[in-house]
This record gives sequence, C-alpha cells and structure tokens, in this order.
Amino acid sequence: MIEVKNLTKKYGSHMAVDHLSFTVEKGQIYGFLGPNGAGKSTTMNIMTGYLGATEGQVLINGHDILKEPEEAKKCIGYLPELPPLYMEMTVEEYLNFAAELKKIPKKEIENQVNAVVRLARLQDVKGRLIHNLSKGYKQRVGLAQAMLGFPEIIILDEPTVGLDPKQIIEIRELIRSLAENHTVILSSHILAEVREVCDYVMIISNGRLVASDTPENLENVMSGTGHIEIEAKGQKDAVKEVLNQIEAVQKTEYKENADGTVAVQIEVKGQEDIRERLFFAFAERKMSLLTLKLNKSTLEEVFLELTQGDAGNFRKAEKEGNGDESNL
Repeated sequence: MIEVKNLTKKYGSHMAVDHLSFTVEKGQIYGFLGPNGAGKSTTMNIMTGYLGATEGQVLINGHDILKEPEEAKKCIGYLPELPPLYMEMTVEEYLNFAAELKKIPKKEIENQVNAVVRLARLQDVKGRLIHNLSKGYKQRVGLAQAMLGFPEIIILDEPTVGLDPKQIIEIRELIRSLAENHTVILSSHILAEVREVCDYVMIISNGRLVASDTPENLENVMSGTGHIEIEAKGQKDAVKEVLNQIEAVQKTEYKENADGTVAVQIEVKGQEDIRERLFFAFAERKMSLLTLKLNKSTLEEVFLELTQGDAGNFRKAEKEGNGDESNL
C-alpha cells in the first residue's frame, strides 16, 4: 500500500532522514516511534506530499507522491501535530470547505460531511465556532477532515498530544474504529498508547529505521536471555543449592530479606522458560516460593535501547528552503 524507498532529507549539513526504506501493508495500525528530531514528522510530511525529499521515492498505491501527487494524495488523509483549522469557521463550514479543497463532488459533500461528523462524534458541536472548542474537540475536527473522502490510509502525527486522560481515551477509541476500514499510521511519544493501539511498530533513530515488528515480538527479541525473579522462604545457601541443580540457570543475584526470605534475580540461558522446573525443584525441598515471575523487556526499554545516542537536536538543522525546525 505504501512503499518508502531509500528516502533521504537533508537540511544543509544535517541529515534528517537517512536512506529510510519500509513498506506499509493494508488493514493495520502502525506505530511510528522515535525521539524528538529522529525524523518522524519529516518522513510523514514527505509521505503526504507536504515536503520534498532530497533523494528517494514514496509510492502510495503505486502512485509516486512526487510525480503523481494528485492521485497519491487521494489515498491519504493526514492530521498534522497542529491541525490546520480555521478558527473563525464553524465545524460544519470548515468541513465543507475542506471537502471542496479535496475536490469531493458537490452532490456528495453533504453526505460525507455528515458521515465524518458522526464518526468523530461532533454532532453536538458542528454549528459552533472552532475557536470556542476544547483541544479534544479540535483534534476530532482535524480527524474528521482527515477522513473526508474516505481515503484508504490515515496518517496521524501525535494525535493525543496535550489532551487530558478522558480525551486521550476517546481519541484512542476513534483510532481503533478507523482501523476497521482504513490503514492507520500513528506517530506518538506515548509508548503505552502505541502498545495498546498499534498492531505493528517502526522505530527510527537519527533518520534510520532501527526496528520493525509487532510490539510483542520486539519485546521478546530484545529480552534476549530470559530473566526470572523469585522470592523463596529459607536460607540463602539452601536456595543456592536448589538453583545450582538447574543447568539452564546462567547467572544469579541474591538478596537476603529481614523476614527470612531470599530474593533472586535469575538469568537464563537462551529463551528457555524454566518456571515450571523451578516450582517443582523448590517443592521437592519443601521450600515455599512466594514470587515466581518472568521479566521481559518492555516497549519502553526496547525503545531506549534502540535509540540510545540519538542526538535529537533540532538546532542542527540549517534553515534552507523548507528547513524549519518544526519539520524535523
């Protein structure tokens, strides 16, 4: 559906996007992650035709965004981090105006506007000035604009930034509902949000793709050697004797507690899950296990490990052409 090939964007001497390549398949929600300045917004702006690339190619349903911009853009709905709203218009006036800009046939505009108003739950505010709406409702208006024309691909750049918890939950529900009929690309700094909403994650650092997989697979792969945490009732020497009998145990760290228990961090060889063996080994010695937990890398830990050393420095961009800091 989307093919990004060898995409490069330079601002003077600063490389914002560095030979980036990836493919987006139909019918999933993709999380697009990276530190500030990693190149997320620049990549999205190039994919949607708002910004030209220095090198490379973006194909939207086979249409080159540079050579066939009109055909490519028909397939995309885009919500930038700051929605392009006209504050002195009512919601309904703005959506009608946006529909005309998108060249939706006049006879279809009313039905389409009513449909996106219903999908974005804007019925109660469609006659109000956008200026008087809360930030959450303004984000909904931006989403409604992105949905006009019912494009196959919806691209959302930080759609929940600055919203309160209730508004965040509402926008997340709306994004999940969009996935029923659209492919969604979501940029966010809130990793819990990505973990909850997205089917697939792409992580970029210094303008380069450093990981691409499901959140679950990234957590499993980056966990590497398994780590198990136990808390056993008994003396340290007795606990150590039990663990020494299990060959898969590679490394241990012990901590004796004042209540007569011993906490142990266990590093396991390979990907083997030895929790059942641990349980029976301690049971045979009639020693109680109060805690037996497998620890895996969280998406936050994966993100930090993969993006360590990312400069994330907006000021490196030299303001040439469209090289404004807000696009990095």
